[in-house]
Amino acid sequence: MSAKPNSIASRDVAYCLHPYTNARAHEEKGPLVISHGKGIEVFDDQGNAYIEAMAGLWSTSLGFGEERLVEAANKQMKELPYYHSFTHKTPIPPVELSEKLLALAPVPMSKVFFANSGSEANDTVVKLVWYYNNAVGRPEKKKIISRVKGYHGVTVASASMTGLPANHTDFDLPIANILHTSCPHYWRFGKEGESEEDFSTRMASDLEEMILAEGPDTIAAFIGEPVMGAGGVIIPPATYWEKIQVVLKKYDVLLIADEVICGFGRTGNAFGSETYDMKPDIISVAKALSSSYLPISAVMISDELYQGIADNSAKIGVLGHGYTYSGHPVCAAVALETLKIYEERDLFAQAADVGEHLQAGLAQFKDHPLVGEVRGVGLIAAVELVQNKDTKASFDPAGKVGTYLNERAIEQGLIIRNMGDAIAFCPPLIITHDEIDQVIARFGVALDQTLEWVKSEEMM
Repeated sequence: MSAKPNSIASRDVAYCLHPYTNARAHEEKGPLVISHGKGIEVFDDQGNAYIEAMAGLWSTSLGFGEERLVEAANKQMKELPYYHSFTHKTPIPPVELSEKLLALAPVPMSKVFFANSGSEANDTVVKLVWYYNNAVGRPEKKKIISRVKGYHGVTVASASMTGLPANHTDFDLPIANILHTSCPHYWRFGKEGESEEDFSTRMASDLEEMILAEGPDTIAAFIGEPVMGAGGVIIPPATYWEKIQVVLKKYDVLLIADEVICGFGRTGNAFGSETYDMKPDIISVAKALSSSYLPISAVMISDELYQGIADNSAKIGVLGHGYTYSGHPVCAAVALETLKIYEERDLFAQAADVGEHLQAGLAQFKDHPLVGEVRGVGLIAAVELVQNKDTKASFDPAGKVGTYLNERAIEQGLIIRNMGDAIAFCPPLIITHDEIDQVIARFGVALDQTLEWVKSEEMM
């Protein structure tokens, strides 16, 4: 790279190991340095503006520069910048936040446990499920079923539940007791002549066959995102969650709703569980919990789980799990203020309204030569690029075309994200109809530029 030796970009290459980045390519390419943000836009160190149509990492729901969150953090920093929740102690903000979360939950929940990221929350879920089954005398009931293309984090346990190859390869994952059932992507995996409802029946049958093959007494839980995010924004087909839940209830298997992306308005309701009538026993949340202004996540558990966990902690003498920053008072104060803003500004309803505009805008690309499928709900969507619209054949190698489009979008002042050749959109909840129109227009330019490149390279 040609940046100045003492520039932020050069120092980044010299000193930083980036997550989700090709380290060798980064040595040559260097970073896009983002210096500040306002509303739905971020700005690089050269003054160029970009619409952040991914809300960072699916998460900056209130956009950039929300002064009320800055003030909430500043106020709490002055009062009590840190304290823990170990050994019968607590600062005030996590208590108030727990109360608010339980009131907002889509189904009755009993208690809230705080962590610092979605990965930590889902890692905690694994431990609590195992702890609970030991507590109630079912030590063999430990296996957790996830899905191919599901995403649940990157810790050892949560990455094991993630169903994406890059999160397993050479990390020696997944660990034992983690299984993956079929991916419910109807457009990609539906059989000829098979309806969405029939496809969902097959997905539920696949799950039941796995449970029976493993032994129902060994299956503890099923974890799923209401809408699969990092796996490509995969929308559940009609009747999917209804039929999955029938199987889980039949074999006494807990349902874990990973609401890390869908939670707090993304699908047009407070939770994706509401959108798809899911009745989870455990819910994990993060990201939009604080609009990602500070790191915080939470796990909500049913009273049945709490009673078993509480009894076991009494028997052992302690619940031997927790983090230094669990329920950090500053993070919790910011999260509490975030939830207040959602309510006061009716942002979940706004997300539903503006989301319809996003989905309609993207739908116009369905007939584009590069586009195989446009899918989405609320303010989350994806456009999947294909080499052949008729056969749905993907490009080879996967991701090359998506990466090219992503780079052209950045040139147009638009930040989106390609997951292979699926292009994701997940803008802040505060985005307006007019701003959605700008997103659509800039994407359209990048898409057409990509088509010309694909033709010039004789890739289709």
